[in-house]
Amino acid sequence: MPDKTQSTHANYFIAKDKSNSSESTPGKCFIIGAGDFAVAQIPDYNEETDTLIAVDGGIFYCGLLSIEPDVIIGDFDSVDEEMATAIALIETNYPDKVLRLKPEKDDTDMLVALKWGLAKGFTSFRIYGGLGGRLDHTLANIQCLLYLKNNGADGYLLEADGMIMVSATGDVRHFQPSMEGYLSLFSLEKESVVSIENMKYPLSSYTVTNDFPIGISNEFLPGQGGTVTVHSGAVAMLLKWPE
Repeated sequence: MPDKTQSTHANYFIAKDKSNSSESTPGKCFIIGAGDFAVAQIPDYNEETDTLIAVDGGIFYCGLLSIEPDVIIGDFDSVDEEMATAIALIETNYPDKVLRLKPEKDDTDMLVALKWGLAKGFTSFRIYGGLGGRLDHTLANIQCLLYLKNNGADGYLLEADGMIMVSATGDVRHFQPSMEGYLSLFSLEKESVVSIENMKYPLSSYTVTNDFPIGISNEFLPGQGGTVTVHSGAVAMLLKWPE
C-alpha cells in the first residue's frame, strides 16, 4: 500500500487542459476511490486520451502516484483537514474540476462518478480503490458494475491481486491462454444460465442461482485461457491472480 506520509496533497492537482481531445471518441474512464489501494501504478492509463476521476478520498492516492485527476467528485467525508483545504483551493481556482456532493443523497459518490463518465460518452471504466475497506462500499461498487452493464458500458474493479467484472445476457468473455489463477462466478439475479469452457470445472448451459455458490474457485488451465458465456441473467466474476 502506498505510504500516505509521502503525499504533498495539492501539488499534483493543477488543472489539465484536454480541450484538444476528441469528444466523439473518448478513451477509458479511470476512477480512483478511497478503498484499499495496493498498486504502485495505474497500468494502461494514457493522460492524453483517457479521463481520470478522483472520488472523495481517492484524491489522496492520486497525489501519492503523482497522477492529476481531471475532476474530483465527492462529499469529502473521508479526507483529512489538509486535503479538504487543498480541495477547497482547487474548487476556488478551477470550479469545473470539483463536483462537491451533499452527504445526504441516494447515489453513492462512486455512482455519481460513473454517471458523470457515462454522460461524457465513456463505455469502458477502470476502478481502483473500490474494494476493501467497508464491506457495504465494496458490495455497492459491485452493484455499480451492474449499473454500468445495464447502461451499455463495461467496468472493472481492480486491485493488486485480482479484479471483479460483471457479465450479462449475451456476453462472451474469452481469457488469454496465459491467464493463471482462479475465477469465481456468482449470479446477481435469482437465476443465470452460463457456460464455462476450457477451465478445470466446465459448465454447459448451467443454471446458477443467487443462493448457492457453485461457481466459486474455478481454475484456469495452462495454455487454455477459458471462456465464460452468459446465456441469460447477470453474474459477477472475481479473478484472483496466483501468488
